[in-house]
Amino acid sequence: MRGRNNKKSQKVVHLFQKRWVFPALYIACAAVILMVALWFQGANPKKTPNHDQATPYTQSEDPAVPVTKSSEVVKMPAAANAEVVVQKKFYEDAATEAEQEKALVFYNNTYSPNKGIDIAAKNGKEFNVTAALSGTVTKAEKDSLLGYVVTVDSGNGVAVSYQSLGSVKVEKGARVAQGEVLGTSGLSAMNKEAGSHVHFEVRKDNVAVNPERYLNKSVTEIKADAGAAKATNASGKKADDKSQKEEKSTSTKPENKTEDKSQKEEKSTSGSTSDKKEEPKKEEKSTNGSTESSNDSSSQE
Repeated sequence: MRGRNNKKSQKVVHLFQKRWVFPALYIACAAVILMVALWFQGANPKKTPNHDQATPYTQSEDPAVPVTKSSEVVKMPAAANAEVVVQKKFYEDAATEAEQEKALVFYNNTYSPNKGIDIAAKNGKEFNVTAALSGTVTKAEKDSLLGYVVTVDSGNGVAVSYQSLGSVKVEKGARVAQGEVLGTSGLSAMNKEAGSHVHFEVRKDNVAVNPERYLNKSVTEIKADAGAAKATNASGKKADDKSQKEEKSTSTKPENKTEDKSQKEEKSTSGSTSDKKEEPKKEEKSTNGSTESSNDSSSQE
């Protein structure tokens, strides 16, 4: 038994003495380790991203949207709880002469056509003024003649102006929604008779249009009439003509009165002079009469 074991050990020692044995062992061990690693990797596969799968997208900024929704309708620029009336209407060139006179604004001895509508509360009190259309505020400032003025650009050539405001709650560059409070009604040196009111203007391509015509109608229906600019110029001429007529009538009356008065004074002066001339004649006659009577008395004696 010992002899056999010794032979086996000698064979093993002799085998390890060969040069190719250790490299072969190293390669075999490396192969085993690699196989084990591959086996573990196959048992626990890594989740790889699927590029075909849709991933959620978050945008930091709001996408560009039109300033005014095409579905918007023009609203009355007053709070829902305010009972308002149109105090002065828009000057229409096709209106009757009486209606045109009512739509003229008189300031500084000059008549001018009303390019919007003047809205006031039925009770004459102050009320909240709201945006008739959504848009971007392009002007928010105080005017010495018109009071606070707010202009909103609603896109597509439509601009809305709110004048004669007593206070303002928005700033230039702000985005306003339809129905948002812009300020409160106030007074205007241009139209003191209106009291607390808001002067409401709607313009299409910088041409004033009648706001009442488009109330509760889609903003897409707002159109500038081809003859609107001409009509505005014609109305301005009519207003100037009226001012000139009134000036002439005012200046003519004092002149007529002065002439009549001077004529009356001249007549009275000439009448008094003739009376004075007649008085000496009467005195002469009375003197002659007295002389004759004295002569008669002397002759009788």
